[in-house]
Amino acid sequence: MAAASIQSMFSLEGHTAVITGGTRGIGQAVAIGLAEAGADILLVQRDETSTTTLKAIQGLGRKATIYTADLSLAEDVAKLIPKIIADGHEIRILINCAGIQRRHPCAKFPDSDFNEVIQVNLNAVFTLCRDVGAHMLGLDPSPITGRRGSIVNFASLLTFQGGLTVPAYAASKGAVGQLTKSFANEWTAKGINVNAIAPGYIETEMNTALLNDPDRLASISARIPAGRWGSPEDFKGTTVYLASKASGYVSGHILVVDGGWMGR
Repeated sequence: MAAASIQSMFSLEGHTAVITGGTRGIGQAVAIGLAEAGADILLVQRDETSTTTLKAIQGLGRKATIYTADLSLAEDVAKLIPKIIADGHEIRILINCAGIQRRHPCAKFPDSDFNEVIQVNLNAVFTLCRDVGAHMLGLDPSPITGRRGSIVNFASLLTFQGGLTVPAYAASKGAVGQLTKSFANEWTAKGINVNAIAPGYIETEMNTALLNDPDRLASISARIPAGRWGSPEDFKGTTVYLASKASGYVSGHILVVDGGWMGR
């Protein structure tokens, strides 16, 4: 059998991807990147007021559909994948990119904020992985990738580090890393690759507090070997890689995209 060309290895043509957090920042860039690689996109949003990503995908000639769910509500998350499947979609790719941040000194961190972060950043990721994984296990292997599906969760540098004033976020992202490995241990041999991407310091709305703090900004920036903070565009290629045949022997891995921060 002839070896696959590099172009075909990265192609997502004929696949449907579900992505959370696609209205802005990293998630928006990733959703568009997947579409550029050939995938049709199901965007999970809190409501339908934002259509920028939808229109960008449609402008590429790909199909795009919005499904509404508030990830802070467990009942919304539980209904999401059954609804998508009932509509006749075959999910080959899941990207869990949605996340929230709350900052308080540890001694004053409110239970309500802690619980909300854990629900959105961890509990929703677990439910979606479980439900999409169960769906993928019932699919025949794809003639494109040779496997049933790909799941990519978004972790963080705080999967490995503790951070400052963000105990809930650090707890949630540490757990996402372990969750990713746990699913990979059971599903890789069954044709579902499960990996995570850990962004470094990225210029997005989530990091506004750091970007507006001159001292923190200077200390963080001085440690990044790349000499700059990352941008959402830096995650297109890495996500397409983990979603495609190109990463066929990669599973249970946390891919750090941080401009060299963790190696410093």
